[in-house]
Amino acid sequence: MIPGKRVALVTGAGRRIGRAIALNLAQAGCDVAVHYRKSCEDAEATARDVRLCGRNADVFRWDFAAEPDAARLVAQVCDKLGRLDILVNNASWFIPEGEPTPPDFSLDIWQQMLAVNVIAPASLCFAAARVMRDRGSGRIVNLCDACWDRPWANYPAYCASKAALASLTRSLALSLAPDIQVNGVSPGIIEFPESFTPEVRERLIRKVPARRSGRVEEIAEAVRFLIEGPAYLTGQIVAVDGGRGLR
Repeated sequence: MIPGKRVALVTGAGRRIGRAIALNLAQAGCDVAVHYRKSCEDAEATARDVRLCGRNADVFRWDFAAEPDAARLVAQVCDKLGRLDILVNNASWFIPEGEPTPPDFSLDIWQQMLAVNVIAPASLCFAAARVMRDRGSGRIVNLCDACWDRPWANYPAYCASKAALASLTRSLALSLAPDIQVNGVSPGIIEFPESFTPEVRERLIRKVPARRSGRVEEIAEAVRFLIEGPAYLTGQIVAVDGGRGLR
């Protein structure tokens, strides 16, 4: 249980991993700011379930691709919920079908990928840090990806953006210490894109020592550990990948 009143902003909290994180933090005693871009109904459902846990919740819409400088989102959360103690940068953009690979190049894809996966989280980190420093403490967790240090051939922009997010995590851990702890979670195979065939899914799972895909709840548990855990833990990227990174 997280002691005292705490407010957490979870981006992309309407569905999947983001929803699981929001509900886990609510169970830990946090009020939750539920961010979404398009999935308004899902975000409202997450907020309702947070309230069923006995915590406060509000929903906030922001399009990181259109406006990656999202500092005003932090101000909105503070206005509605009174404070901000925890930031979880979960929202991300991914193209399941793959991207143009060398020698092809799409400026639009690269710009949007960096806007959503790097610039927006960075702007939220900086804005949240100003609020957290005024209170003398805070926790930031960035959702990286297994590809941040083991890149995939057909996803160059996505891999580059997640590597940048991991580097940002470590850099901010240095610059925001000692008051604010900044860590990352690097999920492995959690939920397959719908476009992945059973054959592709089976082939990928065979590479995982745990012999299965992960559950969204397991990522949420890792995030909660980094938020509830020791203040001496900062600048780490925790792999929750069933051991895949060992091969």
